[in-house]
Formats: sequence, C-alpha cells, structure tokens
Amino acid sequence: MVGSIGRLVSKAVSGGPRLIVRKVRTAAALVRTQGAGAAYRYARTKLARAAGPQVPTLLVALEDAAAVDWTTIPDRISESITVESGSARIAWIMSPPGRESGGHQNLFRFIEFAERAGHDCRIYLYQADDRPVDVAGVRAMLAASEAYPTLRAPIEVWNRERGVADDTQAIFATGWETAYPSFLDRSHAKRLYFVQDFEPSFYPVGSESILAENTYRFGFHAITAGGWLAHKLRDEYGMAADHFDFAVDTERYRITNDGPRNEIFFYARPVTPRRGFELGLLVLNDFAKLRPDVTINLAGWDVSNWRIPFAHRNLASLQLSELNEVYNRCAAGLVMSLSNMSLLPLELMSSGVTPVVNDGPNNRMVSDNPYIEYVPSSPLAIARKLVEVVERPDAVERSRAMSESVRGVDWAASGDVFVKALEGALRG
Repeated sequence: MVGSIGRLVSKAVSGGPRLIVRKVRTAAALVRTQGAGAAYRYARTKLARAAGPQVPTLLVALEDAAAVDWTTIPDRISESITVESGSARIAWIMSPPGRESGGHQNLFRFIEFAERAGHDCRIYLYQADDRPVDVAGVRAMLAASEAYPTLRAPIEVWNRERGVADDTQAIFATGWETAYPSFLDRSHAKRLYFVQDFEPSFYPVGSESILAENTYRFGFHAITAGGWLAHKLRDEYGMAADHFDFAVDTERYRITNDGPRNEIFFYARPVTPRRGFELGLLVLNDFAKLRPDVTINLAGWDVSNWRIPFAHRNLASLQLSELNEVYNRCAAGLVMSLSNMSLLPLELMSSGVTPVVNDGPNNRMVSDNPYIEYVPSSPLAIARKLVEVVERPDAVERSRAMSESVRGVDWAASGDVFVKALEGALRG
C-alpha cells in the first residue's frame, strides 16, 4: 500500500517541489494516524482533482444503468414470449471473453449444450465504453484455445439501438453488467440469467455492489452454477431460480501417479479477490514452516512480481492439458473460495488430490463430497490440515477412492439438467 502511495505522489511532479513536499507530509501524517489505506485514498483523490474532471467508469454503461427502473417491471418482461415446443432462438449477451476467463469458458460449455439440444444461439458482446470490440480477435482467441468449445453461434457486437434480432425468443444475461441491456431490450423475449457467482461480493460496498445486486430484482429467471446461488437468489431476492451441479471432465483429469506424492498445489489468483490469494499465502507460509521439504506449486496467474516469503514454483497460467500432470505430483490442493465454489475441487479429486477448502455454505451447498477437507478460515488451522493430508499413511488408497467418487459426476448430466431448466422456463 505504501508503494502505491509513492507511485501516486510521484505523478504530481508537475505541481512543483513545494506541492510535492506538502502532499508527502500530509500522506505521511495519515499513515501514522489513520493507516496506509487512508493515505492512499487521500493521494488518489488529490491527483484525480489535479488531472481535471473525472468520468465515472463501470462495467455497465452509465446510460444503461440510469435507464433501468426495476421497481416497475415492464410488460415486455412480465408478459414475455413462451415457446410451447421445439427449439428456441436465444441471444446470449456477454462481456468480451478472454483467454484465461474461466467464467466465459464454462458459459460457452453451456451454450454448446443448448446448441446440441437444437436451440439456435447468437452471441452479443457488450462493452460499457466506446472502445471498439475486436470481434475477429475474439474469434481467433476462441479458435486457438483448448478451453473453449467450438460453437455454431455467430458473434457480433451489441448495438443499443438495434438490440437483439427480431425473431429472438429468449435473452440470457450472463454477468451483472449484461443484465442492464437485457432488461432494456425492446423485445418480448423471455429474460433468463446465467448466474455463476454472487457478483455483488466482487466489490466493496458502493455503487458497483448495489448495481450488481439490483439485477436480481429485474424479474429474470435464473439458472445458477450450483445450489448455493439458487438458494440465495430465491430466499433473499424472490427470484425464480433453477441450478445445475458442478461436474468434472474425468477423461482430462485422472490418476496417472499411483505412488507417494510430496507436493501441494495452490490456485493462486491475485487478480481475483474472491480466490483469497493473500489468505492463501498466509496458510502456505505456515505450512512451509511445518513441512519445508514439501514443494509448493502456485498456478492460475504469473506471481513473479509478488514478494512471496516461502520457496515455491511459479507455474503461472497453464493450459488445461498441462494441469493433470501437475495435479498428479500433489497430495493436496489449496482452493480458497470466498463466494461460489471453484470448479477445481472436483478436478483435483479426479486426479487423486485432496482439496483443502475454506468452510462455509457457499462451498458445502455446492459439493458435500466427503473427500473435500473443509476447514474454518484460520490460516494456521488450514496449514495443519494440509500437513495432515500430506502425512496420511493411507494416502495412495485414499487417492484412488476420491478419484472414483467423482467418476459419475460428468458435465453431460449437468448439461441435461440445464437444458431441462431452460426449456421449462421457456414453456412458461
């Protein structure tokens, strides 16, 4: 944090030496009296004022957020189209996908399930600002990535004036920001919401958390990843909500090492706060002191620019085809899930790795598999559990048993549940 303050203050050089000295002294005083966070906010505010008028930037276009009055649900949503039988024409509105976006990868998986069921899907890319969306670049990335399935769905940029195609019968919002253009579209298509996480928790309490939470009051029908989200949306927001269960590709993730393992794995995503990167480092620092002989693998993001106080391997971002080999070297996998559970625990178990996960209904209501080690969110308690897993005398036998426990938990079954929920919503 102090380094961030320094970088902010350094930008004020154009204000002259006296101004710099004065601002540095004020920031230093705030560090002493109110902490580094207060000093950082002070420096950021002062520099923003010096830069001139600021324009608020959010994932949703400001004009779209302003135009939605969810206190009165319009007839186009409350009296939407029903599709009595047969296939439907479905618009999926999403932010532009990225190479490492697990949420988009899973979303494309379920668009493929809808296509296999005979539905005609179309993808609309939504972006809040005026920067052009490189559709050709998106298509090239999708074609080059082994994490994305090949779809028939055409891809185009969302146009506020044109909206979805005239013959569209259902519109899927796929993230909180896309619920706004979904709400505002003039068609009478059925409004659906593919919910993979509780997105208000991605932000501090403020404008974005409120705007994200409001989308659960838009009158849409939710289909959620796992039961915890469906339960939460029904109980707290009165949404109609179905869910599909998490699953695993057991052909990709399988046991290839049937011997002892002396490594552990941490899903390290400093850019994704809900994955508890800092909390995980505290756990692993304790673990490294208890078992300095065990290799710690960090994967999910390149952490070479982070100061990490224990010996580790920085595996950065791996291709899906590289993961199973890494998993099979590991006895345990640390997965911090502070909102909806990650897909990793099931992948790890399929490869014979014991997942060690922070305890909570957000995780237990997604999977109650007895081989997941749920632990209270105390760094030292989690570290001790990792040690316990590594030192189990029956580790090899348990590894085989946990892999077998997810053998029937496949994505095809989840896809069937999703399609039934989708078609049930369309039939009204």
